[in-house]
Amino acid sequence: MSSPTTLSDWLTHLESLHPKGQAGIELGLERVARVKAALGQTEFCPVVTVGGTNGKGSVCAYLENILDRAGCKVGSYSSPHLLRYNERVRLNGQPVEDEALCAAFARVEAARGDEALTYFEFGTLAAWEVFAAAGVEAIVLEVGLGGRLDAVNIYEPDVAVVTGIALDHTDWLGPTREDIGREKAGIFRPGKPAICADAKPPQSLLDHAAAIGAELKLIGRDFGFEKSAEDRLQWRYWLRQGEALQRRALAFPGLRGTAQLANASATLTALEYLKDRLPVSMGAIRAGLIETELPGRFQVLPGQPAVVLDVAHNPQSAQVLADNLGNMGFYNRTHAVVGMLGDKDIATTLAALKGKVDTWLLADLAVPRGASAVQLAEAVAGLGGEVHCHDSPYAAWQAALKQAAENDRILVFGSFHTVAGVLPHVGQRHRQPGQTPS
Repeated sequence: MSSPTTLSDWLTHLESLHPKGQAGIELGLERVARVKAALGQTEFCPVVTVGGTNGKGSVCAYLENILDRAGCKVGSYSSPHLLRYNERVRLNGQPVEDEALCAAFARVEAARGDEALTYFEFGTLAAWEVFAAAGVEAIVLEVGLGGRLDAVNIYEPDVAVVTGIALDHTDWLGPTREDIGREKAGIFRPGKPAICADAKPPQSLLDHAAAIGAELKLIGRDFGFEKSAEDRLQWRYWLRQGEALQRRALAFPGLRGTAQLANASATLTALEYLKDRLPVSMGAIRAGLIETELPGRFQVLPGQPAVVLDVAHNPQSAQVLADNLGNMGFYNRTHAVVGMLGDKDIATTLAALKGKVDTWLLADLAVPRGASAVQLAEAVAGLGGEVHCHDSPYAAWQAALKQAAENDRILVFGSFHTVAGVLPHVGQRHRQPGQTPS
């Protein structure tokens, strides 16, 4: 075939390289490490690798924004994207241009030979090419799946962060938290700071860190946070490292939710261990935390009815979502637009929202692993509320708009695919002529 020229062409090419396509997963580092060597890629600046079941995207966003405000040229790689592939590869918070991605893809293609890279592996190598070409001064890498065998683990981090650990991707990572904790801990390195923001980390993570001699820092023991007793809108960060460090009177982070102080604390701990190479001021920390935005992470949109977008897709994140909804105030009714992947723990995830939803608007997801609305309907049958099935998240969203009164709330959750199916249309909240609110 002719060489791809546009970004769309390249992404189609990436999907064709591996038998499992874009949705394919083949854990292992041998293939991607060989292509890394062929490209001559080496670590040329401080690297922070962030893993965890939930919260890793928030930590990456905080790191990216604080370093940007400190005047550092920072590259950040994350997945999946919501609307455009470019969202995965950012320079100082801005998605890179198509041209930079295409040039990076071309270099990876020339170096890979006969290696059948997965979509994520190819993208990971290309992201590093973008960062090297841009001459960034810091790199933040978000683990895609697990940690030990994830493609980003071919790079040597100066600091590794693991956020919350819960059951997800059990077919790949194992059926227990101990199994999953061991996989997450695979991003730790001997003699390097290994930060864990899970309040009750699996013993397997602790054992692995000790076995390799990582400098393990645990939330609640080595670092942490306290809410201000005097001002409920402020909090204090602390770190025990030689002489104790405290940062007081911090405003709550821009990202909403009960888990964000733990995520912010892990972020500040990572930065503290990089301060000799990447100094950041208190001004950069304050602005970076407050001004961080992350689409689809308990994203509350202004207007009536209220709209909440959340990519929560496993039991732990759904429970956090339920808690956050409970802290929002009173709404007459909540209409939930839901689409999920079939390999998730659908029943337990949706059960976390029991009593929070008045109308379930369930959507088919037209992706290879997508669950049907009928499957979701079976899972919510005993949770209360009306149940309606739709053929897409957009169709479910339109139905929600027709049903929701001004004092109601529309919740969109269950998958990145669900939020992506609705996000381009969230401004369309006008009522149809003659419509009577339910």
